[in-house]
Amino acid sequence: MERRLVHMDRSLGRRWGQRAADYAAAVRGQTLAWVSREQPGALAAGDPEKPLLVLIPGVYESWRFMLPLARKLNRHGYRVLPLPGLGDNRRPVMHGARLLSAELERIAARAGSGTERVVLVAHSKGGLIGKQVLLDFAAGQTESGAAGGRLAVLGMVAVATPFQGSRYAARAVGRTLREFRPDSETIRALAAQAEVNSRIVSVLPSFDPHIPGDRTLPGAAEFRLHGSGHFRILASQEGLAAVLAGVESLQ
Repeated sequence: MERRLVHMDRSLGRRWGQRAADYAAAVRGQTLAWVSREQPGALAAGDPEKPLLVLIPGVYESWRFMLPLARKLNRHGYRVLPLPGLGDNRRPVMHGARLLSAELERIAARAGSGTERVVLVAHSKGGLIGKQVLLDFAAGQTESGAAGGRLAVLGMVAVATPFQGSRYAARAVGRTLREFRPDSETIRALAAQAEVNSRIVSVLPSFDPHIPGDRTLPGAAEFRLHGSGHFRILASQEGLAAVLAGVESLQ
């Protein structure tokens, strides 16, 4: 009995240490995003034969919060497109989905006579926005732009996304975080539609201090990491490698 209590104390202490490290990573990421002067078009150059990657940040995150990941992907030859119109992504999921869909239509219009292939790369809430857009764009089909160009949304890599919600959201003040309650209309509606799950790669930390319990998405491919943290994995080498592998698998 005493040995089990010691083990529980060590496990609890480790969890609190992981939480603290994750919050520190979040503060560091927000600070770097705030001081960054990176422009939205800075990562637009790359191999046109590779899919265009569209970034979808999490709640309270600007697109610059994902810069460590975006730069890594760009160094591997991918063109990376952020969505500065999302701001810090506090509006409801459906609002973000409409904004993303409008951007995808503009991408199709710029495609000329060819077909632009796109992979969505999302963090946290961004994965909910991305799944809604995958549902809006019929699976496996292309969308035509106003200028005749065509767009193929191949799928999405979602990092630490609460596809089944988070019970912590029930304690949140305000609508922004309460949208992530497991019984919210948004979470229930997205969970009920599984037809695009096979086009999603879910990257999951070993321990997520913001999403307790079951974090699986039925039918989706998964990369389960050894590292922990809702935010830390965005800049960890393991997390970066998993996202890159996920993007490549969707091609």
